[in-house]
Amino acid sequence: MVPGGGVVKAERDDTPVLITEAAPSYDEEYSARKRKYVTMMALRLPCLILAGIFHDTWWLALAFVVVSVPLPWVAVLIANDRPPRRAEDVNRYQPSATAIEAGEHKVIDGH
Repeated sequence: MVPGGGVVKAERDDTPVLITEAAPSYDEEYSARKRKYVTMMALRLPCLILAGIFHDTWWLALAFVVVSVPLPWVAVLIANDRPPRRAEDVNRYQPSATAIEAGEHKVIDGH
């Protein structure tokens, strides 16, 4: 027993506490954005190769080129954009109106 009346455990509990509403760490978020960027930039090369393959069908080749042109710009925008902050609802205590007082009250006038 310790002087405060509490019991001290001999071993410390080092298991992590699960926080379900916690945002992902900066490193996790950064690696996810890098994966998105690499994926989008990896799609550009096949589009250009397919445009070369389908050069006889001009409209299909043009469609592949048109798709591949904005991909670097879009990839940079997505990679540099952090996810929006979540709006948190604050849990506030709201007492019910009839918790203590209910019904009519007689008013006594003391003149």
